[in-house]
Amino acid sequence: MIDGPVFVAGHRGLVGSALLRALLSGGYPSPITRGRDELDLRDQAAVLRFFRTDRPAVVFMAAAKVGGILANDTFRWDFLFENLQIETNVLGAAIETGVERLVFFGSSCIYPKLAPQPIREEYLLTGPLEPTNEPYAIAKIAGLKLVEAANAQKGRRWVSLMPTNLYGPGDNFDLQSSHVLPAMIRKFHEAKWRANRGDPAAVTLWGTGLARREFLHVDDLARAALHVASSDIVGLLNVGYGSDVTIRELATIVADVVQYTGTVAWDTTRPDGTPQKLLDSRQIEASGWYPKIDLKRGIAETYEWYLEHCDSVSSSHKSV
Repeated sequence: MIDGPVFVAGHRGLVGSALLRALLSGGYPSPITRGRDELDLRDQAAVLRFFRTDRPAVVFMAAAKVGGILANDTFRWDFLFENLQIETNVLGAAIETGVERLVFFGSSCIYPKLAPQPIREEYLLTGPLEPTNEPYAIAKIAGLKLVEAANAQKGRRWVSLMPTNLYGPGDNFDLQSSHVLPAMIRKFHEAKWRANRGDPAAVTLWGTGLARREFLHVDDLARAALHVASSDIVGLLNVGYGSDVTIRELATIVADVVQYTGTVAWDTTRPDGTPQKLLDSRQIEASGWYPKIDLKRGIAETYEWYLEHCDSVSSSHKSV
């Protein structure tokens, strides 16, 4: 069981908001949350004051600067520096105030670009990283190594979860900084909207479409986090869906959900990124957790959320 006050760092993000939903629907006490206007996790002194005052017993470390290939490759300093700041401040304050249970969220990009598939936890640091998101990956590797060191030297019972590509309600749909799946949803939706108004145009997607990716609904990750936080599990665990699709196959699914029937063009001058990323999640599955949300159903739920919260083209049309 999860005992004592729970702090969700990054509660407004994709993972953090899913954790809030899981905690509240699971009957847990309301967790502690702080927005950036209340607590800047890049401010070491402020973070330590918060931990000393509020004394969380369990921490879900979901705060991070995140983005897709374009954002990662463009803002390399920001992704490395800010994520190192956030991680060292939060984990350092957790050590200082005796937090016994902490769940750190990493990313599958920590693994080598050409790692054997499916990717096992022990493949970490066995080869070069994907260059386009290397700064973010290095920051996440540093975070999970801090967790490892806290357990070894400080006697903590912390765990690192390495999720595959995530999606779901609360995702980022900004085309300059989003990941592939929410970017597809927005592109197909806006193209359908334009086509319905007599302006058909192809949707252009990056790369060849042949790279393979695994996608996990963020609510499944939230269940995994509560599962490990309520157990004696420590160390590093992959959290994946169990199967992958090509980006072309993903585009077909998203187009079907959005009901886009137009043309798709592939810009092969743009990078594909890592050829394949499929996680071996047998360790966490052996502890009793399994994903529950089918990919097409999850994309449909995400599209519904997008229509309600982010559909600027239709909203602006309705207001005219």
